[in-house]
Amino acid sequence: MNRRELLGTAAGAAAATLAMPYVARGAAPLTLRFAHFAQEDHPANIAAKQFAARVAERTGNAIRIMIFPNNQLGGPPEQAQQIKLGTIDMGLPTQGQLDKYDKAFGAVMLPFIFDSRPLVFRVLDGPAMDWLGPLAEKQGFILLRNWDYGFRNVTNSVRPIKAPEDVKGLKLRTPPELQIQASMEALGAVVQAIAFPELYLALAQKVVDGEENPIAVIYYNKFYEVQKHLAMTRHIYNNMIHTIGVNAWMKLTPEQQTIFREESAAAGDLMRKLMAEGEADQITKLEAAGLETTQPDLAPFRALMEPAYQRIADYAGADNVKKFRDMVDEARKG
Repeated sequence: MNRRELLGTAAGAAAATLAMPYVARGAAPLTLRFAHFAQEDHPANIAAKQFAARVAERTGNAIRIMIFPNNQLGGPPEQAQQIKLGTIDMGLPTQGQLDKYDKAFGAVMLPFIFDSRPLVFRVLDGPAMDWLGPLAEKQGFILLRNWDYGFRNVTNSVRPIKAPEDVKGLKLRTPPELQIQASMEALGAVVQAIAFPELYLALAQKVVDGEENPIAVIYYNKFYEVQKHLAMTRHIYNNMIHTIGVNAWMKLTPEQQTIFREESAAAGDLMRKLMAEGEADQITKLEAAGLETTQPDLAPFRALMEPAYQRIADYAGADNVKKFRDMVDEARKG
């Protein structure tokens, strides 16, 4: 090999090396911690695993994502704070966790404002994301994509719920989120905030009569073992938002950021599909496990929500509540 051929071969090898992911040049892969509160067999964790696998594949293993499901790194409020601080890198907070950082998020969880998932997705993926995304970034959160969590429903061990008066006097656990507490208190429930990891035991020991959660949460956490009645109240839609901290986001190249957004969207679509397909089957299994299910007329429940709306407006801002209600009304017309 002459000198010209040798130099050409060396230049080609150098170019090939530069074109490969940096992990192939001896650097350690970037490891990111992804914590959330769903069970390991919940669609959220299935979606998270798909996201991690595809990011690894598309970055040539330059990025490794470690997943910590089932509140392993703290409950939902702690997870959100850790994302902000950079202690963990990614999570799946709901609006109920993010409204602690910007009150505008509090306007999203209005009781009985949504009547279908398609309407939810038109609003949250469109005008609501355009509005809330920049507000979240100012607080240290990058919103990648809305995933899913589901409409919340009430279970209890005392009596079936067929009308609003059946809720009155029930001791119900809610998360520490004003919107959910206000909706249940507007129906006459006695609300108690209990950390989610402690909820099953609290139900078993009759510390509270019941709780309210999406069907998948009720099913995967086996609340049917310690509850007798399920009412399909669908009082509030809850949404997991795939979120990465600003500090972690800045470690990514523009190309990697694009991959994250694309794969978050794909994982979110998978979760929505699994949630929609699974809910009817899960209700059947809950009934087979002994939960008596009721399908109450929701109009009388909705009619009692004005005090809850006022409390939410006082908390989140009347202008924010009006803005969100207008978004929903516009999307409903479309």
